[in-house]
Amino acid sequence: MMDHQLAEPISFGEDGVLRPKYADDNIHEVYWLNVFGKKQIELVGRERLLSVPGSCVEELPNGSVLLVTHPTAADFGSDEARVAQARALVHLRPDLEFEAVMGTLRERTSSLVPVEPRFHPDVEPLLKHQIEHVPLSERPRKTAEFNAYRPPDPEEWLPATAALSANVREKDAVPSQYVELTRGLDEFLFYSVQSIYRATPSSLTEIDVALLSHVSLRLGGAKAVAHMVPAVGVYLGQVLVKNLGGEWILRKQLEESQVRIGGRVWLPFVRAQRYLTSQQAVIDYSLTQFYREAERRRS
Repeated sequence: MMDHQLAEPISFGEDGVLRPKYADDNIHEVYWLNVFGKKQIELVGRERLLSVPGSCVEELPNGSVLLVTHPTAADFGSDEARVAQARALVHLRPDLEFEAVMGTLRERTSSLVPVEPRFHPDVEPLLKHQIEHVPLSERPRKTAEFNAYRPPDPEEWLPATAALSANVREKDAVPSQYVELTRGLDEFLFYSVQSIYRATPSSLTEIDVALLSHVSLRLGGAKAVAHMVPAVGVYLGQVLVKNLGGEWILRKQLEESQVRIGGRVWLPFVRAQRYLTSQQAVIDYSLTQFYREAERRRS
């Protein structure tokens, strides 16, 4: 689907729908395709409207006037198309200066020049997901912004010498609630993470992406998802244990449990608390980045 901002949509008068940012019936913009209604025709004059320079100027059966400024929409951002657009607007608005209008239109075009994504590797899948939901007209600016983004360095760890001692005896090296909490996490994510029961690093990335679009984070914020901290924390910890040779240090208070890897203990539940506060926090404190940092530091 063509982005509505790039296509520069139809500008309707009283017979259609005015753009919300304009409260009057004056002609503030001319797009590639325009339909002028009764009040705008009265304001400008039918004769002036019908004499506007453009690729197509036509009276419609209902009395409105159709204006197409340039033959094709595909090259709406070309200088030739922008000149046609500016000439039409200045014809309808003699109070405007052609060069000033052209300057605005050229600036608009320059803002649409594609920017090559160079996202931080630890959060690249998340930023790619986000950019796909940005209007096409805003993607170059947003891509440049994401290129400059660097997630905070993970701080949810301690030297192994500072670890809390285990105070739970478990036959297995997995918290007893792991299966139940993972099922709850799967349900919370609407069963959208196909690899969740494999507990792999890619599963963490899938969870990150799923949470970015989760209705609870978008509408309810932290309070709506706070109950998921134990599930996310225990899952993150188990991925560290399974894939990086970590060892659970289990505590009666589950959220005090840690994972020892080499000379550090990692605090998955602290990470989960920060992670589940907002959509932006999902990026700033992603599970993927936490895992990759633990992987880099495991020696």
